[in-house]
Amino acid sequence: MQLLNYKTFGEGQPLIIIHGFLGSLDNWLTLGKKFSEDFQVFLIDQRNHGKSFHSDKWDYDAMVEDLEYFIDELGIENPILLGHSMGGKTVMQFTAFHASKVDKLIVADIGPKLYPPHHQQILDGLSAVPIDTIDSRQEAEDVLINYVPDLGTRTFLMKNLNRSSDGFSWKMNLPVLIKNIENVGEALSYQIPIETETLFIRGGNSNYIQDEEWHEIEEIFPHAKLETIADAGHWLHAEQPEEFYTKVMNFIQ
Repeated sequence: MQLLNYKTFGEGQPLIIIHGFLGSLDNWLTLGKKFSEDFQVFLIDQRNHGKSFHSDKWDYDAMVEDLEYFIDELGIENPILLGHSMGGKTVMQFTAFHASKVDKLIVADIGPKLYPPHHQQILDGLSAVPIDTIDSRQEAEDVLINYVPDLGTRTFLMKNLNRSSDGFSWKMNLPVLIKNIENVGEALSYQIPIETETLFIRGGNSNYIQDEEWHEIEEIFPHAKLETIADAGHWLHAEQPEEFYTKVMNFIQ
């Protein structure tokens, strides 16, 4: 096993924060430092993302094993887990099988159900960037804009572009992510109700958690509550960070 790349701030009860698909721990630096006023925060890069190791295996079983190894290796006790999107699936799956290792669970804008693949346009855009021959970040963005017209999404994706003395590269393991893209939408595996106290937070403009799906989520997580952040989409923590912070803190405290 390899240890995931991470950053840690603060002191107190551990709070582990895990990013979503094509993201990295850098997406959570501002909020992570805010949370570190009250907690020992661990920001993690999942496998094949950020500065963590690349692997041909990429599914939730592997990501759960990575998280278990991380918690055990660092001797983390009684953590609160917070995951966004793909990271939300990781922390749900982890809690389903390791509930005794989790104090509270926070899931940002994702449910336990199956989600059909819906990132193809983004993956096509990333693949279209001639990464071996570009000379500037602008060249990459000029290609990406044809596939990802939304500035916010494009800015988020461009954070994966790495520059070194050898030129440009993607931080994420793009070939493996493309090959295994169906894994990111997998339904949660579970056998019994997950009794952990859980907060689901959704964006009011997002369609990842629908009203009519909530009763099914409650059957799996009987001690769950749902909060909605108005005027926010799937990246709710980036669009409305203050309200996101407040809802998380109210739940924990």
